Amino acid sequence: MYVKTHESEARIVVAICDEDLIGKNFSEDEKQLNISERFYKGEKKSESEVVEIMKEATNLNLVGKKTIDLAIKNDIIEKESIITIKNVPHAQIFAL
Repeated sequence: MYVKTHESEARIVVAICDEDLIGKNFSEDEKQLNISERFYKGEKKSESEVVEIMKEATNLNLVGKKTIDLAIKNDIIEKESIITIKNVPHAQIFAL
């Protein structure tokens, strides 16, 4: 999985994505998902590293079956938080 951290003055967002989805675009009805290298392709991380990053992050952008399954298995997100676009699961978590 790829992990990339985006920092701004207001917040930090951690993007995590399945490796095989980088550079792909999906659309279904009104929903679109652009898995750009610029936003998602950071460092490759192991599952254990990804879990630790997910647990520490307050703002997450998650894409892909492996990534989403890992987040569910480790109680990071609930199934109700997931949308799918062309069978690609996607979830976002933002702290208020």
